[in-house]
Amino acid sequence: MTSRRTTTDVPFSAQQMYDLVADVEKYPNFLPWCIALRVVDRNIENGAGTLGADMVVAYKVFREKFRSKVTLDPASHSIDAHYTEGPFSALRTRWRFADYSEGGSNIDFFIEFRFRNMLLHTTAMMVFEKAFARMTDAFVERAFEVYDENGSGGEAGQQ
Repeated sequence: MTSRRTTTDVPFSAQQMYDLVADVEKYPNFLPWCIALRVVDRNIENGAGTLGADMVVAYKVFREKFRSKVTLDPASHSIDAHYTEGPFSALRTRWRFADYSEGGSNIDFFIEFRFRNMLLHTTAMMVFEKAFARMTDAFVERAFEVYDENGSGGEAGQQ
């Protein structure tokens, strides 16, 4: 199984970053290679609970659709996604957001996956590092667009 973890400091609050990542339906607007996303079921109460989401990703000649169960926990600023169907034999992501007392927050992101198809897995491995970096950067860039273009951590933008 292939896995990676990254941590990033941002000038935005843990709640702002949590809200941005939890808003999965906006992923096609900014996330590289995500060309479509549809929420297929929702069991959310007071912002917490689970949802099922179908995501379509495309890279060069490859186009794949997969479904994940996403667990949202706003109280602990955590989001977990577990693969349920599609081209993977396993896929799991974990997001954690923690505020700093002096302002800003830390994003902790973890992903692990394995494709069923060896050709697809081998191809994905050739671009994985680049894709992983672009994906995490895309969320940070989106935060600057949504919340504050000059990075001071204010809520100038609208989500």
